Amino acid sequence: MNFGPRKWSGADRPTVTSQAQRAFVLAFTDPRRADDELETAQHLLDGLDLRATTLTTQIAALVRDAGTTPDVEDRARALQAEAAAASIVSAQAMTHLAECFHHAVRNDHTRAGAAISRLRDLTRDHYTYYADIAQFMTDVPLDQNSGTRWLDSEQHTRDRWRSLATARQAHHSGR
Repeated sequence: MNFGPRKWSGADRPTVTSQAQRAFVLAFTDPRRADDELETAQHLLDGLDLRATTLTTQIAALVRDAGTTPDVEDRARALQAEAAAASIVSAQAMTHLAECFHHAVRNDHTRAGAAISRLRDLTRDHYTYYADIAQFMTDVPLDQNSGTRWLDSEQHTRDRWRSLATARQAHHSGR
């Protein structure tokens, strides 16, 4: 059977998806390295139609830019709408998490609280731990028990996520 021309960058789909996820993780921990990983992911995506993976790279760019550019919230809203239109709940949740990280880095507890509330509403049935993580990074007590069982203690997990936000704050202030 011939299904028409196949756009293929030479990389297989799992490789491209893994690369995008790697960029997403590194965007939290090391924004400079994330630049290289995002560039690689975008190169691998060239010519492919992988909507969720494309969204992951765009969300990774949001995380990389958290606390820096004034357009992060607008970009997040656009990606949330795009993910919702495509019915990709994981991308919606990841985008809300990126927005929460942005507010945590900026120490904007008001906007973080509103973003966490939206995230909690979205993740009532799936990805419930994302709202916990958002509260950990903003250093506010859990407003609900999601039932998540952490590999390490909850406090250890909280400390690690909070340290990502404070490390980014220090990075932006030149400390």
